[in-house]
Amino acid sequence: MISRRALLALPLAAACGTRRGAGFRGYAFVANQDGQAVAAVDLQVMAVARHIPLEGNPSEVIASEAQPLVYALTPETGTVHEIQVDRLSFSRKLTLASTAISMSLAHDDRAMYVLAREPRTLLRLALDSFQLEWRIPLPEEPIDFAVTEDGKTAAVSLGSSIRLIDLAARRVSAPLVNGDFGDVRFLSNNKTLIAANRGQRQLSLFDAASARLITNLPLAVRPDHLCFKPDGGQLFITGEGMDAVVIVFPGHLPEVFETVLAGHGLGPMAASQSFLFIASPESGNVSIFDINSERVIAVVAVGSDPGFITVTPDDQYALVLNRKSGDVAVLRIGSIQPNRYKTASLLTVIPVGSRPVSAAVRAV
Repeated sequence: MISRRALLALPLAAACGTRRGAGFRGYAFVANQDGQAVAAVDLQVMAVARHIPLEGNPSEVIASEAQPLVYALTPETGTVHEIQVDRLSFSRKLTLASTAISMSLAHDDRAMYVLAREPRTLLRLALDSFQLEWRIPLPEEPIDFAVTEDGKTAAVSLGSSIRLIDLAARRVSAPLVNGDFGDVRFLSNNKTLIAANRGQRQLSLFDAASARLITNLPLAVRPDHLCFKPDGGQLFITGEGMDAVVIVFPGHLPEVFETVLAGHGLGPMAASQSFLFIASPESGNVSIFDINSERVIAVVAVGSDPGFITVTPDDQYALVLNRKSGDVAVLRIGSIQPNRYKTASLLTVIPVGSRPVSAAVRAV
């Protein structure tokens, strides 16, 4: 007999001094915003292998799965920088706008989309030639964007609305809805768009094909931070209004499943298969939430102003970037005991540079 909870959770789509060879074979590439560099952290020896200087202040790093390449965005210069993983060195860059906001790789890793503020555009960069393919003007200042896995549709949250973009026709739709929106995400079925309605403190779900509203889900918090479980079956939300994490099942019959107290001043998150790691920037802690039992099992002091968390692809480590203390706190996920409280501890803390704000992990 399968419980309702288990059915709803089904996928929507499918130490310091550690001996070499004992850890994850790869690197964490960390954007040091004030240091104008990306630090390459060797996750086998838990130490910085090299600092890669950039012209500008990087705010975001993403890694290609198909090629041994990592990309860093310097928003104040509107430039994308390419880094070679095998050589740990800068290779190419291209300035696309005066200022940019964020970037995202196409699902096939052949192109990159960049959201620009000045001018207000969505751009597509061909990664083989490293040249601009096209740009789509936007009617308002953009906030966030998402692209479907099939590469046919994009969604953009603007200053006062949500709009869809037909990427083949390069056509921007009329507003789906007006309001104060933040993050936007597509489910892996390419059909459902999720938009964080900050003004109304709710989650708005739309059918992408018809551009029609499916439902609004009222939330106990303002949806400032969204995090999917790796299988896509659950969505976790934190934000202003309550020291809690909201659990949403966003599938065929979307619903708010539960709201659980989880710490103070909760912010960015990252999820492994079993645990949700939630940063509390003001207190310098990370709350570890057991996804199966739906309770916090540990609160770990990690450093000063934790603002970004990522999990290695093998689910071995959770990496917490501390902006003020300039380091990465490493938690070994396999040592966390879900049946006992306060059993998690830091494996090590790695100094990486000035104000680390984003990281991408790449195996080698």
